[in-house]
Amino acid sequence: MSEKPDLAALIGSRICHDLISPIGAIGNGVELMMMDRASASPELALIAESVASANARIRFFRVAFGAAGSDQRIARSEVVQVLTDMTRGGRLQIDWQSPVELPRREVKLAFLLLQCLETAMAWGGRIRITRSEPGWTMDAAAARLKIDPALWEVLTEPHAPPEIGAGQVHFALVPGELQAQSRRLMADVKADSIRLTF
Repeated sequence: MSEKPDLAALIGSRICHDLISPIGAIGNGVELMMMDRASASPELALIAESVASANARIRFFRVAFGAAGSDQRIARSEVVQVLTDMTRGGRLQIDWQSPVELPRREVKLAFLLLQCLETAMAWGGRIRITRSEPGWTMDAAAARLKIDPALWEVLTEPHAPPEIGAGQVHFALVPGELQAQSRRLMADVKADSIRLTF
């Protein structure tokens, strides 16, 4: 019997697919306008920066929330480019260390967990993500963290949080993805650091 389709992931893929082309077209248009020195302005530069940020976020969401088949692969260079574009000018620094090519499904889980770390690192910090033979390690460090214990408990305990908003949906998606990949997450959460292994 075939596996039941993940409708939420298919919806995520569809939304990202439909948005990425028009946002890319806007970016191209802004780039052409900026080539004309007469029309270049700080306002246009701000639009260009916003379009680039939106484009990077959609590419990130496409992996994190979209459908990922067991045989699909993604290149490390693509992952690093998405993360570089997404964090440019921000307070968060991400160091991604992995083999040249990865199963897209594994990157999907890493991106969902990366969003969990991002939620805790409201004031910025550094994240190092490493894929080695035993598995994945994500080390986050910051001067201070914003930890909601109930949300973090969801990642390692098989129950849903009492209430969850759109801004925390990644926490609710992690347990299902761990189960789909037959992985177990270990989380070591401290006052100024978080280590995730899976």
